[in-house]
Amino acid sequence: MRWSTAYIPTLRHDPADAEAANHRLLVRAGFIRQLMAGSYSLLPLGMKVVTKIEAIIRQEMNRIGGQEFLLPVVHPSEPWKRTGRYDDVEGILIKFRDRRGADLLLAMTHEEIFTVLAAEMRSYRDLPQLWYHLQTKFRDEPRPKAGLLRVREFTMKDSYSFDIDQAGLDRQFDNHFGAYSRIFSRFGLPVIPVEASSGSMGGSDSIEFTVPSPAGEDDVVVCPTGDYAANVERAVSRLDPVADQQVLDAVEDLPTPGIRTIAALAEAFDFAAGPHQIKTLVYMVDGDPTLVLLRGDHELMVQKLVDGLGTAKIRPAEEAEIRPLLGAGPGSLGAVGVDGISVVADPALEGRTGMVTGANRDDHHLRGVDVVRDIAVDRWLDLRTVQVGEPCLRCGMPLEVVRVIEVGHIFKLGAFYSEPLEATVLDEAGVERAILMGSYGIGVGRSMAAVVESHHDDKGIAWPVAVAPYEVVVSMVKIDDEPSAAVADDLYRELTAAGIDVILDDRDLRPGVKFTDAELVGFPFRVTVGPRGVAAGEVELTERATGETVTLAIDGAPGAVAERVESLR
Repeated sequence: MRWSTAYIPTLRHDPADAEAANHRLLVRAGFIRQLMAGSYSLLPLGMKVVTKIEAIIRQEMNRIGGQEFLLPVVHPSEPWKRTGRYDDVEGILIKFRDRRGADLLLAMTHEEIFTVLAAEMRSYRDLPQLWYHLQTKFRDEPRPKAGLLRVREFTMKDSYSFDIDQAGLDRQFDNHFGAYSRIFSRFGLPVIPVEASSGSMGGSDSIEFTVPSPAGEDDVVVCPTGDYAANVERAVSRLDPVADQQVLDAVEDLPTPGIRTIAALAEAFDFAAGPHQIKTLVYMVDGDPTLVLLRGDHELMVQKLVDGLGTAKIRPAEEAEIRPLLGAGPGSLGAVGVDGISVVADPALEGRTGMVTGANRDDHHLRGVDVVRDIAVDRWLDLRTVQVGEPCLRCGMPLEVVRVIEVGHIFKLGAFYSEPLEATVLDEAGVERAILMGSYGIGVGRSMAAVVESHHDDKGIAWPVAVAPYEVVVSMVKIDDEPSAAVADDLYRELTAAGIDVILDDRDLRPGVKFTDAELVGFPFRVTVGPRGVAAGEVELTERATGETVTLAIDGAPGAVAERVESLR
C-alpha cells in the first residue's frame, strides 16, 4: 500500500470527549470514528488490526479443535424466555417486535442459539464438540465510555463446548485456558487470569483474563507472589482472629439516641468497635426480604450475595419496606429474635460473642449478642469485600488491588442452558442426559483497545508486530529525488515479496510530518530512505517501541528488516 492513496485521516489534536488512551489515539491516528455513543466505524487501519486479531483467534481456536459457525444476530425470544434470560435483569438486552408482532431481540451473546443447534445431537457418540463464531453483539449499555472498552455494538469471538461428562468439560475449559493464554501473549497483552463470578451467565467455575490498566473498570485482588488472583467479586483473604468482648448471660438493651452508623456507635462506646458490631442490611431477594449480616467493619460485595443465593433478582430494601417488617429504620436494625425472615451471614461472624447490633427499635441497640445463641442464621455465605493489605489466604502476604481491563472470560456452564432447552443425548447405557456446556468469550474491539492502552506513549501508539496494521513503513525523505525514490520503491517491493506487511510513505510532505504520523499510527518499524543516506549506500531502521535506530546497507536492508520483523511476530 502507498500512503498517498491510502485513507489514513490522522488528526493533530485529541477528540474533545476522549479520556482513555485508546479513544484518543485510535481516533487521532485514523483507525476509528464515532457514529454515536457506544458505536464506532472501523476505518481501513482499524480493519487491518481487527483482521489480524481475528486471524490469531481463529488459529488458536482451530488448534484446540474448534469449528467455525456464523449465527444470526436477530433472535426469537422463545429460547431466551426458556432459560430465564429474557427478563434481562441488567437492562441491556435490546428487544423489539417485527411486523407480525413476534418478540425478537438483538444478540448480546449466543448461548441459547448454539444450544438450540446442539439439541439436534442425539448420542454421546456425537460428543465432544467445540463450536465458535466471530459475530456482532448488541448491549444497551447505560454509559458507553472509554472508546472501544465499553460500547453498545461490538464483535466477539464466542465459543461453546459440548460434552457428556464433567471430565470432558474440564478438558475443554483447560484447553481454552491454554488457547487464551497464547492468544493474548501473541497480542502482546500482559494478562492476569483471575477467578471470577459467573454472573448472569450461570454455571460454576469461571476465569477472567485481565490486563492491568488505569482505563479499566474492574478491580482484581492479587498476591504479590503471583500465587493468587481473583476479581473483587470472588476474592477471599485471611482474617486475623478477633478477641471477643465480655460474654453476657443474655443480651442487654443499650440506649443509643441519635446513633445511626457503625462509626458513631464505635465512637460512643469503647466496646463497640467495628469488629465487635454486627452490620444488618435488608435486601429483597426474588421479592422476599432477607437479612444480610456482616462484621461492622466489613463491606458487602453484592455479587457474592447474588452468586451465593443463585439469583440476580436482588435489590436493597427501601425504608418503607423495612420499617413495617422490623419496626425500625436503618441504623437500628438487627437479627436477634427475628422469626420468619431469611438470615444470611458472613463467616466472619460465625461463633462470635459479645457483639453489638441493632435492637429493631429506633435509638436502641443490643450488646452481649452471642451469634449462635441469639441469631437463627439460615445460610453462611462469604459476603465481604476484600481490602488492600489483608493477608493472602495461601501465603499470608499483603494483598494488592489492581485496576484492570477484562479482555476474555471462560465459563463452565454445566447444564444451565441445555436442561431448559432440552439439549440431551443418550449415554452408553441408553439413558438420556443433559449435555454439559462451556462458554468462552473474547472481545475483538476490546482487545484492540487493550493493546493500545498497554502499548502507547506521548507520541502515539506502538503496536506489537503481530497485530500492527502494517509492520513496516518505508518513509521517503524526498519524493522528487530519483535515486532515493528508486531505493525506496525497490525496498517496498522486496519486503512485500518477503511476506512483510509494508506501507510506502510517498506523500509530498516534510519528513518531520511523515515521522510524526508514523509514530502516531504506531508502525513497529520505520525505514527511512533519504538522498544523503542513499549516496552513502545506507538506509536507517527505527524500532517504534524502543526508539532505537540502526544503519543498514542498502543491499542487505530487505533481509535485515524481514529478519527483525519475523523475530517479533
